[in-house]
Amino acid sequence: MDLTDPKVKNSDKLEICRKFFFGGFALLPWLWLVNGVWFFREAYFKEPFDEQIRIRKYVMYSIIGATVWIAGLTAWNCVFQMNRASWGATGDVLSAYIPVGIP
Repeated sequence: MDLTDPKVKNSDKLEICRKFFFGGFALLPWLWLVNGVWFFREAYFKEPFDEQIRIRKYVMYSIIGATVWIAGLTAWNCVFQMNRASWGATGDVLSAYIPVGIP
């Protein structure tokens, strides 16, 4: 969908933005990232329209949600990489690939 197309109604943009926002709660945080990037210009740089306030809310919450997910995954990755060997069998079960040479 081309958001710059004048044929696209603002209510349709709001509906798509809303669907992407709620889709992110289905453990699809990349939808929040796409929503934040795709609708950022509509929310903050277009001339004011009725649906813009709600689009702005969904965009901001999507950016916050994506940031929290990225921070959480990064933190988990760091903790796991530093402690995998010391966790013994549990660390091995959680690993998709066990490096050769590390006990």
